[in-house]
Amino acid sequence: MPKKIRVGVIFGGRSAEHEVSIVSAASVISALDKDKYEVLPIGITPEGRWLSSADALELLKQRANVEHLPEHILVPDPRKQGLLELKDSSAQLSPQHIDVVFPVLHGSYGEDGTIQGLFELADIPYVGSGVLGSAVGMDKVVQKQLLRQLKIPVTPDVWFFMGNFKTNSKKIIGVIEKLLRYPCFVKPANLGSSIGISKAHNRRELVEAIHLAGEYDLKILVERSVENAREIECSVLGNDQPIASVPGEIIPSNEFYDYDAKYVDGKSTPIIPARLPKAVIKKIQQYSVGSFRVLNCAGMARVDFLVARKNNTIFLNELNTIPGFTSISMYPKLWQASGLSYADLLDRLVQLAIERHEAKMNLKTKYQPKADWYQS
Repeated sequence: MPKKIRVGVIFGGRSAEHEVSIVSAASVISALDKDKYEVLPIGITPEGRWLSSADALELLKQRANVEHLPEHILVPDPRKQGLLELKDSSAQLSPQHIDVVFPVLHGSYGEDGTIQGLFELADIPYVGSGVLGSAVGMDKVVQKQLLRQLKIPVTPDVWFFMGNFKTNSKKIIGVIEKLLRYPCFVKPANLGSSIGISKAHNRRELVEAIHLAGEYDLKILVERSVENAREIECSVLGNDQPIASVPGEIIPSNEFYDYDAKYVDGKSTPIIPARLPKAVIKKIQQYSVGSFRVLNCAGMARVDFLVARKNNTIFLNELNTIPGFTSISMYPKLWQASGLSYADLLDRLVQLAIERHEAKMNLKTKYQPKADWYQS
């Protein structure tokens, strides 16, 4: 019988999307084939404490006091490829070797390239995009600038740092009102799950929205609203040769697809596949794969679009490098509609992580100069 692959599923984290991450991880842990994989749950508390135990998921879900439990860290040493357990102020290598990491960490310190850098240092295969792809996928401002270079349509926007707004708010508001007009959307540049996002219909709402977004990020993005638009999503899977799923549509329960509409009220309605003309579907899939490549993504991504009802004009809204994996999340649902079951999708993601790591292992990391010049 072949040896099981030990998969470390990391969830929780120091992010406003902590709760979403826990629900996503529960679905992933439940669906991973136990005949193929030995699952190692790794929970990170909102304060940043790492836990590794069978009940880590439940502990984080219940917000239990975990100060008395052993603390673990992933050591950035490629010889270890596992967790260290901290005991009495000393670190001891625990028997928790990891073959591949499946990060289900949405938002800050999980989806932005920070923890991916740790995985690289530890030399452990991991699901999803690398440091660069994760970072530019998280920063919506940089993301849009790169997409424009590929001629992928995005909405007009204005961005600024919150520190500048505090000293020059009148000028920034004037630019927004001149270039974008109302209504417009105000977002933290680096966050997901629609947290901190508001739709502003006038100057008073704009200022309130900017201050709300500023509670979550130092960089603020303001975008022109595409009125009467359809919310379309498309899933991408692969490394060097990514493919796109059938697109789906979300009918949000609120004015836009905010946090409550996504997770809380349960009233938003998915339509899979989306009822769109074939030419529009093809273009959405092309934009999805194109954005995946230009942002240097790997493994997986969900690409969100706004499609004007009047003339089917397409705008790419944003790309997410660690999409939701909850029971209602569109990323796995779109692949199910495309013929790939949830369990098979997880299989493929793990294999893509291993394949990417093996390819990188063939690269040279040492160079022998003609002379030992550095010793002189």
